[in-house]
Amino acid sequence: MTVTRFAPSPTGNLHIGGVRTALYNYIYAKQNDGKFLIRIEDTDQERSREKFEKNILDGLQMIGLAPDEDPVKQSQRGHLYLSAAQKIVNSGLGYYCDCQPERLENLRNQQQKAGKKPMYDGKCRDRNLCKSENTVLRLKTPRDGEVRFNDLVRGEVIFDNCELDDLILLRSNGNPTYHLCNVVDDAAQGVTTVIRGEDHLSNTPRQIHIQEALGLPPLEYAHLPLVLGENKKRLSKRDAVTSLDEYIASGYLPSSMVNMLARLGWSKGDKEIFYLDNLINDFRMQEVQKAGAVFDIKKLDWINTNHLANLDLEEFIDHLKPYLKKENISLESKDNWKEIISHLRTSSPTLASITQDLIPYFLDIKTYDQKSVDKFLIGSKPILEFVVRQLESIEPWSEDQLDEVLAKCQKDLDLKTPQLNQPIRVALVGSTKSPSLGLTLSLIGKEVSLARIKKAIDLND
Repeated sequence: MTVTRFAPSPTGNLHIGGVRTALYNYIYAKQNDGKFLIRIEDTDQERSREKFEKNILDGLQMIGLAPDEDPVKQSQRGHLYLSAAQKIVNSGLGYYCDCQPERLENLRNQQQKAGKKPMYDGKCRDRNLCKSENTVLRLKTPRDGEVRFNDLVRGEVIFDNCELDDLILLRSNGNPTYHLCNVVDDAAQGVTTVIRGEDHLSNTPRQIHIQEALGLPPLEYAHLPLVLGENKKRLSKRDAVTSLDEYIASGYLPSSMVNMLARLGWSKGDKEIFYLDNLINDFRMQEVQKAGAVFDIKKLDWINTNHLANLDLEEFIDHLKPYLKKENISLESKDNWKEIISHLRTSSPTLASITQDLIPYFLDIKTYDQKSVDKFLIGSKPILEFVVRQLESIEPWSEDQLDEVLAKCQKDLDLKTPQLNQPIRVALVGSTKSPSLGLTLSLIGKEVSLARIKKAIDLND
């Protein structure tokens, strides 16, 4: 049975690069009737935080990536690592080293000056030292030969053993290192397939050596292209803009984030819109590209617009309500609230920005866009006064009637459409962003519309 795992470190909030890795692990497991597991790698006690662990687990749950078993934590599995280390010592494939940091630093400096790759020289390899408070445990890495493995993304990958030094398995304080924990946990959890970022590619031959020293079966690998920003540099989880919860807070649907991240490094012809079930059917790991994938916010906006459009009105309103509450918007304050929502639901690409567009239809205008005021409102007093006189007599106050009167105003005043419409629009919503002007007037209502236009006239004094 195929078993994959997502193994984040709780040293920061869940970021989108990690989400993409978790997503591919989840999809691959489900495609192969397997299990998707989560392992919290919290051995870095100085930087690990429970709040980050919660953020990671909550974020994965929110986008539908629930593990098939309860998550495990490395900090609770120390006995497994020590047992594995002792097995390696007993087999003669590990040794204790008492080289001091000063010697290792000098060695690195000398190698770098000579143009060589910095690596441990194996001084203690055959000294048969005993364990002490001053020793680390190192693995006896083979000095010749090579490591070969097939990567689902990259094909055959080869590393020469002579390029790999004797890595540390246990530190002098007895704490296990990342590589040992990783291998032991994968074996203990029954992991069969390791899917992770390409920044871990150089770790793979080292971990294969540990697997062999422990007599463990080989694993399947896939190393994914990095997620890049628009500047073509790697996105860092220390960059708040990359945190999943910030995108959700901005009004991107969880399904949109899944869709966007699945497309980072993978494509399916002309098909662009996917949901998780679609991905389980259509995604192929072997089709993932090798080059880095750029996270394009404009593409995310387009995807989110499509996912929002695919919601029925009641679903859309349910998603919108938390954002409305934040702005103190009560839908019931307007009798035609469903009509307003229906017409404004595609006004912007996110729930948060749509909510901002809705404010003038439910609340008083508190601020005006200054550029719009300067360009269209200032100097428009005669136009607005004329329009008010024509609008005051309109009955019924309907979109069709309003469009007819506005067309007559434009003709009578001999104005281009923006010259007439934009001052009115700024007066109504505080900016130049709204649906068609007749519709905007009808949605806001006669009394409020006339009051706002008269207020705009006063702003010209």
